[in-house]
Amino acid sequence: MKFLYNIFVSLFIFGMKVFSLFDDKTKKGVEGRKQSLDLVKAKFSKFDKVIWMHAASLGEYEQGLPVLEHLKKSFPAHKILVTFFSPSGYENVIKRKNIADVICYLPFDKNKNVKEFISQFSSELFFTVKYDYWYNLLAELKKQNTKTYVISALFYERQLFFTSYGRWFVKQLQENIDWFFHQTQFSYVLAKNIGLTNSSVTGDTRFDRVKQLRERETHVNFVEDFIGGDKVVVFGSSWQTEEKIAEEIFEKSQFTKLIIAPHDLKRVNNLKVVFPEAILYSEISHSLLADCKTKVLIIDSIGLLSKLYSYADIAVVGGGFHDAGLHNILEAATFGVPVIFGNKYRKNPEADELVSVEGGKSFENESLATSYILFLLEDNEMREAMSENAEKFVDGKPDSTALILKKILS
Repeated sequence: MKFLYNIFVSLFIFGMKVFSLFDDKTKKGVEGRKQSLDLVKAKFSKFDKVIWMHAASLGEYEQGLPVLEHLKKSFPAHKILVTFFSPSGYENVIKRKNIADVICYLPFDKNKNVKEFISQFSSELFFTVKYDYWYNLLAELKKQNTKTYVISALFYERQLFFTSYGRWFVKQLQENIDWFFHQTQFSYVLAKNIGLTNSSVTGDTRFDRVKQLRERETHVNFVEDFIGGDKVVVFGSSWQTEEKIAEEIFEKSQFTKLIIAPHDLKRVNNLKVVFPEAILYSEISHSLLADCKTKVLIIDSIGLLSKLYSYADIAVVGGGFHDAGLHNILEAATFGVPVIFGNKYRKNPEADELVSVEGGKSFENESLATSYILFLLEDNEMREAMSENAEKFVDGKPDSTALILKKILS
């Protein structure tokens, strides 16, 4: 099976290289990996003790960050490495102030690549977030006696581990992962049933992360002036369907302001076509706000969304109306905001929980979602009840980071 896995990796790499000729995002990932080895060579020596976090993308990075921050405090002399698989994670984080000594792409999972990369430093502790497993990497880390963990692990029934041909992959996890910290009891039971007993339920570290958002400065210049005394719906990480909802709200709710932060800044031009009178955040000024009466603010800057949710009366979070994947609903819920989203989110158990406590609601199409938002805008009592439920939902979650650290540091 290892032979077949290595063939798969080679085909995967070839496919990415071909696709990169036509897709800028894939090209960034392919080209960025060529620099990874040089980056660690420049910053690390073979004697440097390194704490290494791997995240598939930005969401997993945010999920693992509370643990990484606390490990840095516990081991201040250690250096920090953060690797990404996806350009969307790497591109966002590399622009931020962060605690990592090196941020780079994870090398492709071929034995030669992995061995050369790991040989540049002494990796004492490695953790991957949620479910991004690369088997040659994990095997090589184990050979180096690195402690390996999975933070906020999430197993679900459709994974290959639960298929007739998944035994080899399960064995790799049994042999090469020291401990799984599960998000949910369901994930824990699934893993235990296939022999992954080195595990515990510690909850989702994203709740720790979003609780921190309340303690930080949430002011965004000009936004209060834009809102005035009106209600505001924030569309976070919007795709086309969420933007159709925004268009309907714009037409039917006269005294409602809309703030739209698209999942991809390439969508800004599309939004300007739909809302030609909208203001771009990059162009906003007090004089512009004074001279125009627009109801729509388009966010064409990165890094503002979590703060913008603090201004919202209702949040509409993108990705749930198709298979792209639901974006982070907890960043809105933590501020006590009713959260509306599509119903395609099987990898997001927190969405079911938020719906069950009536802090959020999911819909199968934009028409139903639009009708409910318009209802909420008029019904202050219902909206405030959902707001309270959303905040209590976040507050009621355990301190997952503390539980994880207790095990790691014991």
